Amino acid sequence: MSEAANQAPHEDTDEGRADPFVRLSLERLRERTSMKWRTYPEDVLPLWVAEMDVPLAAAVAEALHRAVDLGDTGYPHGSAYAEALAAFAAARWRWGGLRVADTAIVPDVMMGIVEILRLITGPGDTVVVCSPVYPPFYAFVSHAGRNVVEARLGPDLRVDLDALEDAFVRARRHGRRAAFLMSNPHNPTGVVHTRAELEAIAALARAHGVRVVSDEIHAPLVLPGAVFTPFLSVSGSENGFALASASKAWNLAGLKAALALAGTESAAELRQMPEEVGHGPSHLGVIAHTAAFRDGVDWLDGLLLGLDANRSLLGRLVREHLPGVGYTPPQATYLAWLDCTGTELYDGASAVPGAVSDLAGPAKVFLDEARVALSSGHVFGSGGAGWVRLNFATSPAILRAALARMGRVLASRGRPPRT
Repeated sequence: MSEAANQAPHEDTDEGRADPFVRLSLERLRERTSMKWRTYPEDVLPLWVAEMDVPLAAAVAEALHRAVDLGDTGYPHGSAYAEALAAFAAARWRWGGLRVADTAIVPDVMMGIVEILRLITGPGDTVVVCSPVYPPFYAFVSHAGRNVVEARLGPDLRVDLDALEDAFVRARRHGRRAAFLMSNPHNPTGVVHTRAELEAIAALARAHGVRVVSDEIHAPLVLPGAVFTPFLSVSGSENGFALASASKAWNLAGLKAALALAGTESAAELRQMPEEVGHGPSHLGVIAHTAAFRDGVDWLDGLLLGLDANRSLLGRLVREHLPGVGYTPPQATYLAWLDCTGTELYDGASAVPGAVSDLAGPAKVFLDEARVALSSGHVFGSGGAGWVRLNFATSPAILRAALARMGRVLASRGRPPRT
């Protein structure tokens, strides 16, 4: 290829920045063997699954190298991971209420969610989700024998409290137990729930006897302009749970380890989690995640500056290349939720909520014709058809090349880019 994405990103001087996204060339990234870089052929620019195109944080790399040098590859032990998260939460979010004793190490966030749902609901019970939402919410809940009820987000992509209350009523109609599985911050919209919104959610859940499980894996990735509030820090959340990990913010998906957190009223239930769940996390994973929260804050700050710049760059590129595509800059995460329903790429067809078929609609067109891989909106449930999720945690050069390709496809369908 001869386009900009093939240039070494460190040569990109558009913003005059030194951040993790300008350190790896496309050729270097293609040496990786992870899902993002090996699922599609080499002519495809992959902007889909939640992996970042960054080097490993030095603090994490040093901790792993030390463990390998020592042969420290045994079983996980101790509470260092929880202690590191508690210190991070106190410094970053001004939340001193994370109690190390009321945590449990789990293999990853989704496995932790499933195990908590098994503690507080039974087969045939209902789990409410706010769609469109992270696709594994549907798959993992269904595989665990629970039913999914959707509460659609509002037109502003925020939680619609009336829709949520209606879903709670439906979930509890026959007196069965129910849970609300919340994405905080929300994936795929990047919305950061306010303290007032979380307090209202907690109050509704209390009133209707619904337990809240908050997926907070993207919490360290709140971008300038927004403030993250841990769900367990708000009034009324005492019988709730949360899941946390360094996986997304420090790019550690391949190093399995996460933490389940319990409110003061749910701690006894967390202690009933089967012993074998704690055998799933990797010792090297625990070491890596602990180092990230304890010693990787400076690296995270640089990452957030790079993401903020990419968020702005993406807005400019969408306006330039994708007329008719809606883009609301996310408040958190590195995921952009793009509305293609008003373009010629979408035929108005709906899809089954939580469908697992790989691609449909605009995402399929962009892959087939632009050779850009995005996440197809229809797998995020009701409200997702006609949308795509784009991962902008990459170099500015790759972003420019991908959006230019996408723009040419849209122009071929009758929407020329702005000149």
